[in-house]
Amino acid sequence: MAVQTQTTADRCRHRFPIFERLVYINSCSQGALSDHVRASYDRFLDDWHTHGSPWDIWGGLVEDGRAAFGRLINAEPPSVAVTPSVSVAVSSLASGLDFEQRPNVVISDFEFPTVGQIWHAQERRGASVRVVPADGNRIPLERFDEAIDERTGIVSITAVCYRNGARNDVEEIVRIAHERGAHVLLDAYQAIGTYPIDVQALDVDFLVAGTLKYLLGSSGLGFLYCRPSLTELIQPTVTGWLADSDIGAMDHTRYSPSPTATRFEGGAPAVPSVYAAIAGIELVEEIGIADTRAHVASLTETLIDGVTELGGDVATPRELERRGALVCVPSTDAPGLVSALAAKGIVTSTRDGQLRVSPHAYNNDEDITTLLAALELHRDLLARP
Repeated sequence: MAVQTQTTADRCRHRFPIFERLVYINSCSQGALSDHVRASYDRFLDDWHTHGSPWDIWGGLVEDGRAAFGRLINAEPPSVAVTPSVSVAVSSLASGLDFEQRPNVVISDFEFPTVGQIWHAQERRGASVRVVPADGNRIPLERFDEAIDERTGIVSITAVCYRNGARNDVEEIVRIAHERGAHVLLDAYQAIGTYPIDVQALDVDFLVAGTLKYLLGSSGLGFLYCRPSLTELIQPTVTGWLADSDIGAMDHTRYSPSPTATRFEGGAPAVPSVYAAIAGIELVEEIGIADTRAHVASLTETLIDGVTELGGDVATPRELERRGALVCVPSTDAPGLVSALAAKGIVTSTRDGQLRVSPHAYNNDEDITTLLAALELHRDLLARP
């Protein structure tokens, strides 16, 4: 008798009670709630109730969270800042850059709004933002080559586009930027937890990400990696008391930022989110990021093939190496399609006039089959190629 191989979903799906009620395929909006993360919130409440003001415990957990994120990206803890969000992290970084000698900021058409908006806000401080245009679901490398010049200070790119699932060629963009003396910020929010990311191998100067998507935590927490050799060259003006070189001094008469990446931090951390972040990262590590990548790649391949067979279009690149963990399907009425699927117990989202489906390690073949069956019933809402 043949022994059936246990899939990645088989190993972890029971940890996510939502699948008892719904088909949840919306991880790029919010990771599904696990038993481990839910229990972490109970631990937070117990610690608060038991100790009253256990800032020694909470401070230690912030350091644990810093170290956990560092493990994910192959970075030492002192090079990681713990922030309330990616928006705050990028704002703090941007506030510390000097645009006098290198005013040009290069971003791409694939960026999440907050990142682009923050860089455009720096135009009041002398920055000049250049947007590299896309060609459908790809951005030709030569367009970055044309946009990045000797007056470019920073190139800010996303790893995976939130509205079509396309991956940027990070390694080559970094190479071009560094050849011209520019730094690179990688927004890994739509990618972290879905495939291995190594800041040393990618050679990026900065990386930001948060915990509420594929890292299976909750909102209220982001991380910023800064290359150690650059840290003390940047003087953020978006700051707070935890960014000081000597927090215990409680000195309000000076500005003395920390020599580590904590100089990008601010006020008191979102402690409940730290509990959840650690629990989520622990679960992601237990499941295995490489296994998650292979498993999700198979699911998205089935989905893309199925939508194509239904006569629908797919905005996401079909080549595995060019796509992340989400698939976007153009629709004649994306909000209507999302609502129709929700009525059948299938949770998805919409971006840019498209249905966005974002599976994770806990999704299985049956989830995709159920989704495709529902899409067949609503073929009139699928845009044609």
